[in-house]
Amino acid sequence: MITLFWPTHWYPIKSSQKIQNTLSHWSACSGLRPWLGRFCSVAWVFLFLIVPVQAMIFYSTGDPNFNTTAPANSLANSGWQWVGNFDGYQGTPIGPHHFLSARHIGGTVGDPFILNGITYTTTAYFDDTLSDLRIWQVGEIFPSWAPLYRASTEVGKTLMVFGRGRTRGAAVNTAISVAGVPAGTLAGWQWNTVGDGRLRWGQNTVRSTINGGSYWGALLYATFDAAGGVDEAHLATGDSSGPVFINDGTNWKLAGIAAVVDAAFSTAGGADAGFNAAIFDTRGLYFGSSGNWTLESGAAPIPSGFYATRVSARATWIDSVAPATDDASDAPLLSPVGDWVFAVLLFGVGAFFLRRHRDPIPSVA
Repeated sequence: MITLFWPTHWYPIKSSQKIQNTLSHWSACSGLRPWLGRFCSVAWVFLFLIVPVQAMIFYSTGDPNFNTTAPANSLANSGWQWVGNFDGYQGTPIGPHHFLSARHIGGTVGDPFILNGITYTTTAYFDDTLSDLRIWQVGEIFPSWAPLYRASTEVGKTLMVFGRGRTRGAAVNTAISVAGVPAGTLAGWQWNTVGDGRLRWGQNTVRSTINGGSYWGALLYATFDAAGGVDEAHLATGDSSGPVFINDGTNWKLAGIAAVVDAAFSTAGGADAGFNAAIFDTRGLYFGSSGNWTLESGAAPIPSGFYATRVSARATWIDSVAPATDDASDAPLLSPVGDWVFAVLLFGVGAFFLRRHRDPIPSVA
């Protein structure tokens, strides 16, 4: 679990090798819940560990078929249509030739990006030096793309999040009694060891914004709450690079890219290796790492959560690589062949006007 009270582990939601990062100062702690605010401090050194975990975990159910089809009714067109598959993770088109991903998932020029059954070939990528974002360029043209959430009003808003991977595993029960939480109380679920790679969607609420330091940059934070509703979701590896969408009152817009999660817990402490889990109340569990566990306690539930790179904070950089386009991007963009067919159709009914689409040429800041 991420805290700012002692050295800790952050878990990028991707499987790969161990990495280290140092954060010397944290800020932007205003607006945090009281239990999270106690972790705000400075001059700590943090170890960041990437571990092999995969899941979108729901509070309400462990059904592997839950939310595996496009959301409907008031949640229709809330981002599902723009979630592509890139090397087993997620990518989201943000312009006619570009999609956004998390930098930590890697990738190689030439790797395919598959969106709605169509394969696009990557030709270049651009890394943000102030966050975990990476923009990929493709040779083909996306028919539509996600508009960006540009306002700094994310806190308190409902979000939609998308990812692939495993369902929840074994139940986690507390082994130690603390005030208000007797031993044996259900606290959450471990990450499962198997998965099917299907796309899933869930909901949550932006609780706060956080400064993640020199690598992670500005982050949105959402917690796994018992009272969050039937679609309340937590993330883990395999959900890396998954898009977070927020409705600004006009339509759903891309507000974040899934980055890291609170994860490591133990029921024994000491030299116990611990386990990775989605926990809705960490009280009565140990948090940290082997040999450095701390028992969690408090007057109110302390949920774990996930973090997504804050798109609004990096919109200027994104625009420098993939220039802003009309936010009415649900309208299909015609390919050159489509333009020709359209021209023939117009000619057939006596019209002679053809508007040729010209794609913007990206520039790198």
